[in-house]
Amino acid sequence: MASPKAPAADATLRVLTFLASRRSPVAAARIAEELDLPRSRTYDLLATLVEHGYVMHLDQERLYGLGPAAHELSGAYLRQEPLARIGRRVIESMVDEIGESGHLAVLHGRDVLYVVEERARNRPSLVTDVGVRIPSHLTASGRAILAELPPAQLRALYGHAADFTARTEATGPSRPKELRELLVRVRAEGIAREQGEVTEELASVAAVVRDHAGWPAAAVALTFVERDVDEERRERCAEAVRRAADEITRRLRGRPTGERTAR
Repeated sequence: MASPKAPAADATLRVLTFLASRRSPVAAARIAEELDLPRSRTYDLLATLVEHGYVMHLDQERLYGLGPAAHELSGAYLRQEPLARIGRRVIESMVDEIGESGHLAVLHGRDVLYVVEERARNRPSLVTDVGVRIPSHLTASGRAILAELPPAQLRALYGHAADFTARTEATGPSRPKELRELLVRVRAEGIAREQGEVTEELASVAAVVRDHAGWPAAAVALTFVERDVDEERRERCAEAVRRAADEITRRLRGRPTGERTAR
């Protein structure tokens, strides 16, 4: 293989690609060993990437993982091409079948960013329009994604009480421990739920979309007026988002629910 014309750029991209392939943060020595890079050079590259937000350094654990800026690039790619294009058809079919409003969202830093919005006929307007960002811990979509993140990355996003906000009077997680306990239930059920925490009187259910590495790429959700939906219809909505998420996962050549990578 020919030597790269821009070795620094080549090494930087290799580091980012390596971190993107990992399910959890890794040590700098492991990065240097796997990529056959000098340790001093690896630390210099990591320091620069941390400074620009593309890599996150977990000080106490001495580990490195992808930072918010890298996720923003990933989210921009997904918004611009395959995810929004593929997801729109699936969301439209789901909304036609169920008769409730649906959307597709990606993680954007500590928020979810809505990339597809399909309003059902005669249903109220939602705040989850395309381009809107909402704190992920409040939304069903965000919880579906957060439940699949490695523990270290979840701690980096929601490690302190100051990381939590509220939009309504509805009670939601306000401490890291409360969020972790909620996400355990989400993982067990495979469905995330939210009741009045984004908009009063509205509730949502959501399921995660996975990419080829089993990583949580997005989430599919349905939103409905809580008082108008009985338990049977609520479970029908849950099953619909699960099927839609699995279909988008399949179209992205991702790993379905039964083939998760160990966390």
